[in-house]
Amino acid sequence: MIKFNIASINRCTETEGPYKRLAIWFQGCNIGCRGCCNPDYRPIVPKHILALDELIEIISQAQKELGIEGVTYLGGEPTLQQGLPLLTSDIKKIGLGVIAFTGRKYEDVIGILSGCDLVLDGAYEQYKPDKERRLLGSVNQRILHLTERYKNVDNWFKSTGIKAVEVHVGNMILANGDVI
Repeated sequence: MIKFNIASINRCTETEGPYKRLAIWFQGCNIGCRGCCNPDYRPIVPKHILALDELIEIISQAQKELGIEGVTYLGGEPTLQQGLPLLTSDIKKIGLGVIAFTGRKYEDVIGILSGCDLVLDGAYEQYKPDKERRLLGSVNQRILHLTERYKNVDNWFKSTGIKAVEVHVGNMILANGDVI
């Protein structure tokens, strides 16, 4: 049985990529970027272990109830989840798009990110902040269009001077949105 180590899930957000999305933060990262924005998600320890079918049910319910257009993988480091290609395939079968963040170079994890529509790659470099693009922490990180699905969303990533914010208490997201 395929299982995933989940740090948290936000069933509907518009700050983790274009359109309404379900965001999955996976637990565990072995990259060790200085200044990591999610240090609580770095330890490789079991958090919320969910089977593939449980995760797809959560995603399907969000699609029906909240009208999500896609799913975003964050972390931690999503590529540590061995079943990720199967999860991506099942998400695509229900008609949703997939965006993945990875601190690795896409070329090094191409197999595990198979099926994703858009990948944001590269380790966070604390002393090279990106002030021109949303969601990308440093200028070395790339936006890679792997399919045509998100080919017209590059403007979404351009900074508007608005800062995205999420308020976490433990593993719960209390607030998620843009503030001026």
